[in-house]
Amino acid sequence: MSAPVVRYLTGITTTGTPHLGNYVGAIRPAVQASRRPGAENFYFLADYHALIKCDEPARIQRSTLEIAACWLAAGLDPDQVFFYRQSDIPEVTELTWLLTCVTGKGVLNRAHAYKAQVDKNAAAGVDVDADVTMGLFMYPVLMAADILLYKAHRIPVGRDQIQHIEMARDMAQSFNHLYGEHLVLPEAQVDESVALLPGLDGRKMSKSYDNVIALFAPREQVRRQIFSIVTDSRAPGEPKEVEGSALFQIYQAFATPEETQQLRQAYADGISWADAKQLLFERIDREIAPMRERYQHLVDHPGELERILQAGAAKARGRAAPLLRELREAVGLRNLATAAGSGRKEKARAALPSFKQYREADGRFHFKLVDAQGKLLLQSAGFASPKEAGQCIAAMKQSRSLPPAGQAALAEGVAADQVTQALQALADSGN
Repeated sequence: MSAPVVRYLTGITTTGTPHLGNYVGAIRPAVQASRRPGAENFYFLADYHALIKCDEPARIQRSTLEIAACWLAAGLDPDQVFFYRQSDIPEVTELTWLLTCVTGKGVLNRAHAYKAQVDKNAAAGVDVDADVTMGLFMYPVLMAADILLYKAHRIPVGRDQIQHIEMARDMAQSFNHLYGEHLVLPEAQVDESVALLPGLDGRKMSKSYDNVIALFAPREQVRRQIFSIVTDSRAPGEPKEVEGSALFQIYQAFATPEETQQLRQAYADGISWADAKQLLFERIDREIAPMRERYQHLVDHPGELERILQAGAAKARGRAAPLLRELREAVGLRNLATAAGSGRKEKARAALPSFKQYREADGRFHFKLVDAQGKLLLQSAGFASPKEAGQCIAAMKQSRSLPPAGQAALAEGVAADQVTQALQALADSGN
């Protein structure tokens, strides 16, 4: 039996032009990951999200063009992945509203971005909600819709984004509790090995610090930026330290282990900073130059890029539209002439056992398994996170057996084989 397909989803906010740090930390590893076997990969240009941060229409459009061109030039194959623009998928805004209707305000009050603005306002002595748009407040719901719309399993994120994935799980659980098991609970995937490049001044490379090296700028401009990297005053012939050297760290992100060792030795032998910067420029240019031509072609031919994005949107909507039809049916947004048929479907669905997930007042997460008549079969212990509870459920479904002792207990008067039969019925139904 073949292994199940794992779906990954990554969003790229369209508010700037990628620099070398974005390439090393996000674009290059994501393009490499897009070729992994046994996976479906969704990459989208998050232009709705960009509207929260930017109110300059021309900048949004230009950034969308440049970021799409960057990803394609870096090797993302639109025929092998789902590559689309968020605003081309009307289902995402409809799902956002459906999720809004099952999401408590208290959940959104805890979102990091909203709390940060509230704390900033409080420190400044102004109204706590000053400069808080509903876009900022509702950001986690839109992000959840992006994820849940494609039943994504794993979301590659930095540690600062884990909260959003947990909130998406909470929203999916709330929806499923009310309307049945329709939405897949995603998991955050944090890659601790992602490289963070230092910028020209040694701090993290960031446009906010104005210390970036442009990704696809003209060759000579990139060379000038590299030659402006801050170094110490050690003269040619003096040994140099690799520890804390921004130049060495950037080189290491592009070089092979053998090349890195050669530069390490050159530092010890007293290479001049000018020669070290020239080596860095040549090594970066060797990787980036072949992509620059493709990037410039796409930027110069926006119609070609638009056709690629429209084709990607059509492919993505092929997945999104059926789920939205299912969810509309589930919540009661139905064709009145077919209501009777819908009722029969609901009755058939109700004839299956089901898992119910919920959170207790103490903040711990639980689940229970009930049969088709609603009788309690199994009651879980409390889990620290919804992810842990979901993993236990997934393991039960896969093994079709009880979880390890201590994670769940049979309800009074229920035999273990009743739970096994319930799990078998779920497996046979495909749920």
